[in-house]
Amino acid sequence: MTQQNETNNSSSEFSIKKLINERITDVKYIFNFKKQLFIVVLIGGILGALVAWMKPANYTARLSFVVDDSKSGGGAGLAGLAGQLGFNLDGLSGAGGVLSGDNVQELLKSRKLIKATLLTPYDSTKNQSLADRYFQVYELNKKWEKHLKAGEQLTFPIGGKNNTRLQDSLLQEMSALILKGEFSITKTDKKLSFFEINTTMRDEGLANLFSTRMLNQATDFFISTKTQRLRNNVNRLQHRADSIGVILNRKTYAASAASQTLLDLNPAYSSANATAELKERDKIVLSTIFTETVKNLEMSKTMLAQETPTVQIVDEPELPLKRNKLKYPYAILIGMLLSGIVFAVYLNLVKKDPNQD
Repeated sequence: MTQQNETNNSSSEFSIKKLINERITDVKYIFNFKKQLFIVVLIGGILGALVAWMKPANYTARLSFVVDDSKSGGGAGLAGLAGQLGFNLDGLSGAGGVLSGDNVQELLKSRKLIKATLLTPYDSTKNQSLADRYFQVYELNKKWEKHLKAGEQLTFPIGGKNNTRLQDSLLQEMSALILKGEFSITKTDKKLSFFEINTTMRDEGLANLFSTRMLNQATDFFISTKTQRLRNNVNRLQHRADSIGVILNRKTYAASAASQTLLDLNPAYSSANATAELKERDKIVLSTIFTETVKNLEMSKTMLAQETPTVQIVDEPELPLKRNKLKYPYAILIGMLLSGIVFAVYLNLVKKDPNQD
């Protein structure tokens, strides 16, 4: 048995040495074609430079923000402590539901919010939307011109409430392109509520506006979703308080008129006293109801203010944005390496005689 193991070990060692020797032989074989290899590598470098020249530059807009929820409560501290130990206890914090933790990242990737952002104005004239600019910069008209009539120009009105089927199709394609690699949101630290948005597009103004507008759209949706129930309650109580206030004013004037009538009243008519008392009683009851309604309204407004989260921008993109352009030295080097590797693999597969030609 020992003799068999020694045989297997020597066989394994021999195979590794053989493999290394074969690779060295392959390298020596490749350098037999120095002239051809030089030409191929040179062509690869030229192609790399050509790619760097033809590839359009793009711009990156970076925006960081923090989500502050005043109702996070004591559970947030425990969740942060657990996060340091590698556990995720986001559910213990007050920011539950759709707006908790990593769900903010998914919210900002919503196609609905992306479409709404694309249909916002690109400039102060409001004659062009972000979708119009994106459509032009990425030359999508060349792909979709077959769907247009002769002389027809496709535009995306701001707001876009009555879009055609073609406009909706193009907005879906733009959203897919943006989510594919032009827009990203990350959480800088799992224990904190800081998020970072990176938007990379071929147009500097488009990247800048898209990142800020996207956050505005998400913030509006974020706040309205979290406070919708309390906001509806505040509106209901406000309407009720206004209505009761109008009626109370009428009752106050009526009670005052009834009291004035008693001054010139014949003592023989006792029913007038009862009428004045009834009106005064109605006024007191309405005044009590109005006081309680206003008290509940103020309490609801306080609760609404406490429940309303704050989305605060920490760092916003500033012009000029970071310009991303493939540099010629890197492109040439990569082209030379790729072409050399491809040529080396080809030579080893074909095993051509170096003296041939």
